[in-house]
Amino acid sequence: MKRVLQKLLARILLLISGWKLEGEVPDIKKCVIIGAPHTSNWDFFFGMLYKLHYGLNIHFLMKEELFSFPFKRFFQTVGGIPVNRHKKNNLVETLYKKFTQEDQFQLALSPEGTRGRVKTWKRGFYYIATKAQVPIVLGYMDYGRKVVGVGPVFYPGSDIDEDMAAIKDYYSTIQAKFPEQFCVQYDSVQTEAEING
Repeated sequence: MKRVLQKLLARILLLISGWKLEGEVPDIKKCVIIGAPHTSNWDFFFGMLYKLHYGLNIHFLMKEELFSFPFKRFFQTVGGIPVNRHKKNNLVETLYKKFTQEDQFQLALSPEGTRGRVKTWKRGFYYIATKAQVPIVLGYMDYGRKVVGVGPVFYPGSDIDEDMAAIKDYYSTIQAKFPEQFCVQYDSVQTEAEING
């Protein structure tokens, strides 16, 4: 019954907003899902509608400050994982362990890491996927077509420069809520040590 109500709520909100869903997360027990462009808080809203509609048990990272009353229980229920952004936390290693400990674990991340314009995308998602030996699913919010969807499954290779260029190229035709804040220009690579702080 809960599942039916979630799907109904998602459909109603999609109808009201004029948005559509496109593609389905493949039946893969473990994967990293990236969502881009990320230039607005609305991105989270449309991503949640996708999650609710398909009844997915996707986890995602959020700043620790949001896990306080009255939102803590809600974010925990929908799959939120709190992150302290002000101290070294070896995030890649922590999330790698989650993948090894769980029979099924799907993790959604924003490669931009912020709603503002960034030239250098965070590489944590890539290092987590390669360390855990899981594929990367390319998710998107296209405000030009009013579509939230899932694209191809990307399997990391041996060349991170080549892989990151290919991933960014996929997002080059997708329109952000605020296009001036979305950059797909290729840039230099952060090391895993830089990400872990």
